[in-house]
Amino acid sequence: MGANVIRGIDRRRFLATGAAAVIGAGVATRATALAPADVPPGGALRSKAPLPRPYQVPLPIPPAPRPLQTAGGTDTFQIVQREAKLEILPGLRTTCWTYNGTFPGPTIISRSGRRTVVRHRNELSQPTVVHLHGGHTPQDSDGYPIDLTMPVNSRLSVEDAMAGMDDMGETHGNIAYGERTYTYPMQQRASTMWYHDHRMGYTGSAVWHGMAGFHLLTDDEDEALALPRGERDIPLMIVDRAFEADGSLMYPGDPNMHSPGVSRNHTAGVQGDVILVNGAPWPVHRVQRGRYRLRLLNGSNVRYFKLALDPPPPGGKGLVQIGSDGGLLERPLRHDTLRLAPGERFDIVVDFSRYRPGTKVRVLNRFGSRTTADVMRFDVSPSTRAVHDDARVPDRLALRAESVLDPAKAVATRTFEFRHSGRAGWTINGEAYRPGRSLTRAKLGTTEIWRFKSVFFHSIHVHLDPFRVVSRNGKAPGPFDHGWKDTIAMGPGETVDVAVRFTDYTGHFMLHCHNLEHEDMAMMADFSTY
Repeated sequence: MGANVIRGIDRRRFLATGAAAVIGAGVATRATALAPADVPPGGALRSKAPLPRPYQVPLPIPPAPRPLQTAGGTDTFQIVQREAKLEILPGLRTTCWTYNGTFPGPTIISRSGRRTVVRHRNELSQPTVVHLHGGHTPQDSDGYPIDLTMPVNSRLSVEDAMAGMDDMGETHGNIAYGERTYTYPMQQRASTMWYHDHRMGYTGSAVWHGMAGFHLLTDDEDEALALPRGERDIPLMIVDRAFEADGSLMYPGDPNMHSPGVSRNHTAGVQGDVILVNGAPWPVHRVQRGRYRLRLLNGSNVRYFKLALDPPPPGGKGLVQIGSDGGLLERPLRHDTLRLAPGERFDIVVDFSRYRPGTKVRVLNRFGSRTTADVMRFDVSPSTRAVHDDARVPDRLALRAESVLDPAKAVATRTFEFRHSGRAGWTINGEAYRPGRSLTRAKLGTTEIWRFKSVFFHSIHVHLDPFRVVSRNGKAPGPFDHGWKDTIAMGPGETVDVAVRFTDYTGHFMLHCHNLEHEDMAMMADFSTY
């Protein structure tokens, strides 16, 4: 392990000094009245491998396997977690940690009201945890960060797996050996979800190395709409990475994963200089002159994106948002740009019939520069023949009554401050994460106001149930705050109030920053439901 990797109490002692300067830079940025979603400070890693020119690699579509078994109202899938050598950069092989040998992993498709069971077998060299991000899931299948699945035939002890963790006390997780079965009841609305590793102290490294995939949920309401389907319904996982000269992934932490943490230059979060979409660098995808549903996911560790079409369609507003983290909006929203924080999802429809035949439409990142300013390109068919397209975006999307929570009926208001706290490091309410210690308790079925306050750039994620944004900085919700959310972007000095109601499942669940390096450096908290 390199001498500059921060671990254990040493990393928090460093954060009391080194990170304070980074936070100060963030607050200074805020004082200049820049937008709240400006890019967090800290430079990107610089790849040593030769990089391809943009728009040379075809867009991959993650595989969507059929269930192994379908019986008794349950669909069962099998996933093997294993290393795989993938050609991400042309001509080079990159060793990734994968689900079923691909990055992203296989897209699991479920139906609301029908139970999904996913059996995970760990053939990696490290323990893993799987979290279904956006899932309404009981505690024992939620991916609690110390509910480890140990590797098959591994001699690694649980004590070694927990080495370097602070403040563990007497807490021990629900340990499985070799395999674990996750059960998802799917008693929730249709939405675009994703699954990823969630191991305490190592989420950033595991996700960076490839442990992420889509999980799509359908229902009658979504299918009754004339939205684009089939080949015109495309999940897009957007991430940034950096590569060594031999094509291996560059990450500024302990390569053997014996100690959590990152190098001193990256405590604000790790960013790369290569943009990957579905695992391909700056890909290109050919489209017909019709409507396409794009399920956008920011799967990056820390990088924010501000996406825009170049050129925009005549008249602008080419990004028609139909859904957010938790499913369909009540009504579509039309944007020229979309801001995505880590962990956020936006379902949008782009109508390529608004473009002339043969137009090459770039997707740009307005928060990027140099190599991170380009994302991908859509090449519109050059054919002038009419294309059959019966897809539509109706003026009304979601009709369910539960799409609204009334803040006036809240039984409590709770404040959560996301900040740096001296020797404790990245904290929530001044506390570094300790498994089993609940920061608050919530009664099932009651509405509460949770107030998030930030002095830095944080992407806040709440497990178990989605929420509705009530206000941002004491005013109306922002342009990207609408609909059901489970992840919210925050900038320095911001306060966001959300209304939340937890249902169905009691136990310990998670509230944390989805800047994965902050999460690994203790910016997490338990909350319990009863």
